[in-house]
Order: sequence, then structure tokens, then C-alpha cells
Amino acid sequence: MVITLGPDLEAALSDVAHTQGVAPETLALDALRERFLAGAVRMQPRDEWERGLLNAARDCGVSLPDSALSSEGLYD
Repeated sequence: MVITLGPDLEAALSDVAHTQGVAPETLALDALRERFLAGAVRMQPRDEWERGLLNAARDCGVSLPDSALSSEGLYD
């Protein structure tokens, strides 16, 4: 696959890559991996216990802060 970048995107990519001390191609590939493969990489369980724990887990969105778990925080 060949991707042709516009001059503005190429300049921005080159600037950030130079700042981070990496090649622009490396930065672009890392950004694409992060964007499109972040959900695809799953933790591999080491044993049956971890497998059961991961199967029981559900994504419930964001975690509540500790202050929300106090009796005062419940009524805010």
C-alpha cells in the first residue's frame, strides 16, 4: 500500500518525528497501529484462572474516582 501525503501533513509528520528523534515513517506506522490496532491487541492469559477472569470481565466505561465511593460522594 502506498499513501500519498499532502504537503501540510508531510511537514507536520516530519516536524513531530524530528522532535521525537524517529523517522517519519516510524512515527506514521506507530500512529496507524495505535489508531487501528489498539483494540485488537488482547492480553493472553497465562493459565485457566486468568482465562476465566478475562472472560468474566466487562468494559463498563470509565472508573469512578475514589471520592464518588464515599457516602458524601454518593449524593453529589
